[in-house]
Amino acid sequence: MIYLDNAATTSPKPMSVRSAAAEAMRLSANPGRSGHDLSLRASEEIYRARKAAAAFFHADKPMNVIFTLNCTTAVNLVLKGLLRSGDHVVVSDLEHNAVMRPLHKLQEKGISYSVAAVVAGDNDSTVDNFRRAINAHTRMIVCTHASNVWGIRLPVERLAVLAHEYGLLIAVDAAQSAGVLPIDLADSRIDYLCVAGHKGLYGPMGTGMLIVNSSVIPDTLTEGGTGSHSLMMEQPEELPDKLESGTPNVSGIAGLRAGIEFVARQTTEAIAQHEFMLIQRLYRGLAADKRIQLYVPEPKPPYYVPLLSFNIKDTDSETAAQALNRSGFAVRAGLHCSPMAHRKMATEEIGAIRVSPSYFTQPMEIDRFLARLPR
Repeated sequence: MIYLDNAATTSPKPMSVRSAAAEAMRLSANPGRSGHDLSLRASEEIYRARKAAAAFFHADKPMNVIFTLNCTTAVNLVLKGLLRSGDHVVVSDLEHNAVMRPLHKLQEKGISYSVAAVVAGDNDSTVDNFRRAINAHTRMIVCTHASNVWGIRLPVERLAVLAHEYGLLIAVDAAQSAGVLPIDLADSRIDYLCVAGHKGLYGPMGTGMLIVNSSVIPDTLTEGGTGSHSLMMEQPEELPDKLESGTPNVSGIAGLRAGIEFVARQTTEAIAQHEFMLIQRLYRGLAADKRIQLYVPEPKPPYYVPLLSFNIKDTDSETAAQALNRSGFAVRAGLHCSPMAHRKMATEEIGAIRVSPSYFTQPMEIDRFLARLPR
């Protein structure tokens, strides 16, 4: 099987990730809950991961790295932990359901949102559209860094400047960008970075992070044991304890730490260069076939990330993906949990076939895909 579904989760994982997760599983002690050596070693592993994440994203406080189940949990922590009745949010027209479903639910509590159109390749127009969507009740801008369907990259650094110009907070969904695009929290002024650990950072599934880069701390979604201040009935206020209750996923977090270190060694620039080479090779091959429907120009930095969605004319995307699966290719089809992005391209009825390479994908695998597709 040739795996081209890395925007869902990267596969294979680096050997260092598998080894770190297995070693932590062998350790099998609860961090912060006991004073014995094994518990202390588990705590040290968790802190190593916080330090690695803080260094990678240039966050100044490792303790502001909050480990979560996934990026979706991180987004929910921000939205449900900060927004109150009467607040207004501005989002893009490319958002994943990880953003849109919590906001839909929050409408029951008197929270509203407006949608700003992203103009691919024209960051000035995109920023102007966000500016026009801000009103007197706006509390936050919440947006994806890059579309998981079309690969379109948003100018989140400029949107962060816009947010702070109006006294707003900004949260960025970096599920499709972390590990592929450079993200510098010290420079970008992004307040809340929501990260998937299992995609571009090559960590295990079931890992994610919220990195808090603001003095405004979200309220809790869950309360419980933290291993600290156990006599108190109230949840501790300091991070990370305020937002991390219960036993953490030590083996997953250890694997995530190894994944971050793997990406740091390769560099995001080298990984992106490799993946763009593959996607551009794919794009040119598809563009030569009149039966293929493409929706974006050839993906290039700085306006895209390296993934590509397309359709075979007069063929449902899921039917095509099933045929590709039978031929030995793993791709993603359907709506990709992002109906807004599909409405933007009028593909909500048929979905799209998405191909997403990784650092480990080889040019010959793209060539084999292109050779097989016409058959």
